[in-house]
Amino acid sequence: MLASFDAVLLARIQFAFTVSFHFLFPAFTIGLASYLAVLNGLWLWTKHHKYLDLFRYWVKIFALAFAMGVVSGIVMSYQFGTNWAVFSDRAGPVIGAPMAYEVLSAFFLEAGFLGIMLFGREKVGPKLHMAATAIVALGTVFSAFWILSVNSWMHTPAGFSIDPDTGQFLPENFWEIIFNPSFPYRLMHTVTAAYLTTAFIVGGVAAFHLLRRRRRGEVASEATRTMFSMAMWMAAIVAPIQIFLGDLHGINTLEHQPAKVMAMEGHYESHPEGAPLYLFGIPNDETQTLDYAVGIPRLSSLILLHNLNAPLAGLDTIPDDEQPPVGIVFWSFRVMVALGFAMLGIGAWSLWARWRGRLFEAPWLHRAALAMAPSGLIAVLAGWITTEVGRQPYTVYGMLRTAESAAPLDAAAVGTSLVAFIVVYFAVFGAGTFYIMRLMSRPPVFDEPRLKDVTKGPTRTAGITPAIEETMRRPDAAHPGE
Repeated sequence: MLASFDAVLLARIQFAFTVSFHFLFPAFTIGLASYLAVLNGLWLWTKHHKYLDLFRYWVKIFALAFAMGVVSGIVMSYQFGTNWAVFSDRAGPVIGAPMAYEVLSAFFLEAGFLGIMLFGREKVGPKLHMAATAIVALGTVFSAFWILSVNSWMHTPAGFSIDPDTGQFLPENFWEIIFNPSFPYRLMHTVTAAYLTTAFIVGGVAAFHLLRRRRRGEVASEATRTMFSMAMWMAAIVAPIQIFLGDLHGINTLEHQPAKVMAMEGHYESHPEGAPLYLFGIPNDETQTLDYAVGIPRLSSLILLHNLNAPLAGLDTIPDDEQPPVGIVFWSFRVMVALGFAMLGIGAWSLWARWRGRLFEAPWLHRAALAMAPSGLIAVLAGWITTEVGRQPYTVYGMLRTAESAAPLDAAAVGTSLVAFIVVYFAVFGAGTFYIMRLMSRPPVFDEPRLKDVTKGPTRTAGITPAIEETMRRPDAAHPGE
C-alpha cells in the first residue's frame, strides 16, 4: 500500500503521525502543571491534606506524561533535517532563533526545576518548592509561546525578506516574526484548549472514582469530591471562553487564509448575499460541490462577518492547485466544534447540579464526565488537523509549497521509517499510556502505612502531626478502602 505513495506524501504522513502523538502529551501537561501549582498553593494556604494528596496523586502522572512528551518531541527535530531539509534550509534563518529560545528559556525552566518539584519538598522547604512548581508551570506556557510563534509564522509569515540568490527567508523584524498576525489568536486558543483538556481528564478520573464508590455503596473521599468540583468549575468557566476565542481565531483566519475557512465551511460556491452554515454534507472535490448538504441559511455570514447578508467568497475563486483537501478539513472542524459544545454542555450541567446541591450525587453527570474524559485530546487533534491540512498546499503559506519543501528522498526509505515509527511509538508510548491509566484507576489516597499506624495505635509516622492525624480520623477523610 505504501509503495503507491510518493515520498512527499509519506513524509507528510510521517510528520503528521509523530506530531499528533507528541502533542497529546503537551496538551495535557500544560494544564496539569498549572493545576499542580494551584493544588500546591492551596495546600500551603489551607494546610488541608486533601490538596497535598491530590498534588502527590497527579505529580506522578505529570512526570510520566512530561517525559513522554519530551522523548516524542525530539524525533520531530530530526525530521526537519531529513525529510524536510529544503524547508529547514529556506526557513531556518527565520524560525531557527525562536526554536532555540524555546530550548534556552522554556525547556531549561521546566527541566531545571522539575526535580525540585518532584522530589524537593522536604529538602528545600515549602516556599522554594512552591516556587519551583510555579516555574515548571510557567515553563510549559513559555514553551507553547515559542513553538506556536514558529507555527503561526508558517501560517501568516511576516517580518522577512527573501534572498534572490538562495531563496532563503531572511529575518528583517524580529517582533513582527514573533508576533505575526495569527499568533495571539493561536496562542490563546491552544493554551486554553490545554487547560480544558486537563479539566476533562481530571474530571473524568474523579467521576470514575465517584461512580465506583457509589456502586460499592460507599461515600467518596473528600479528595475525590474536591478533584471533581475543581474540574467542573474549570469546565464551566473555560469552555465558553474557548468558544469565544475560537470565533476570534476563525475571523482572523478568514482574513489571512480564506481558502482554509472556505474548506472548513464547505463553501465550494461563492455566496453574494449571505452564506449558509452547513451542519452536514459530503465534500466532493471532483465536482466541487457539497453533496447532501444540510445547512442554516445565512448563519455562516453572521458568525464570520456578523452580518446576515454579508457576501462570502467560495473555493470557486481559488485555483484548483491552491485548494486544501476539503473533506478532511470540513469534518475535522466539525468534530472539534461538536466536542467544544459538548464540553460547554457538561459545564452547564455541573453548574445546575451544583446549584441543586447534587454535584456528587448525580450519577448521569458522572457518567457523562467519564465519557468526556478524552474529549479534550480528540478536540485538540481535530483542531490541529483543521489548521495544518487547511494550510495545504503550502508549508509557508503563500510562499513555499509543501512539494518544494521536502528533501530528495526515496519513497521506500520514508515508508520504511514511517512503519518503524508506528511500531515503536505504539509499543513504547502505548506502554507508558497504559501505566498512566493504571495510576488513574487508583484513588487519590497516599501513605497507607501511615494511615494504618494512625488507626491501630499511638505510633505515628515521622512528620505526621496530631492535627493531621485528627483530620485523617474524620469520617470524610480519605482512607485506603476507596
